[in-house]
Amino acid sequence: MAVVNPLAAQRRRARHFALQALYQWSMTGADLNEIEAEFRVDNDFSHVDGEYFNQLLVGAANQARELDALYTPKLDRPIDELDPIERALLRMGVFELRDRIDVPYRVVINEAVALARKFGATDSFRYINGVLDKMAKDLRRLEIDAGL
Repeated sequence: MAVVNPLAAQRRRARHFALQALYQWSMTGADLNEIEAEFRVDNDFSHVDGEYFNQLLVGAANQARELDALYTPKLDRPIDELDPIERALLRMGVFELRDRIDVPYRVVINEAVALARKFGATDSFRYINGVLDKMAKDLRRLEIDAGL
């Protein structure tokens, strides 16, 4: 029987909601505080790492241009041709790779791929996997070289 890591499960839910909130932000331009409050009211956050949700939402949104500049060279198409889910996943994934070194790069990539499978277009999970893998080689070289 598999051992369930409660923090991992709470962060998985945080990523799930953060992706949806980033999508809403990108589509509406609404205030991040209002979006976050709406998500906390409309969803059961009892098993969600609320602090992590906030960090992903605020970090990815407030640093969107900077994050976009990091992953754009890894794309095979112009950034404006990404669908909003792909863009939100890449921002969130690159934010985690760059700023949350406490989270193993493989976890960041696997979680983003799982969300792309759930919310993205048919093969977007492959695209997300490829771009984040390239980003991990830039941002987490020591971790990769150490075989972690």
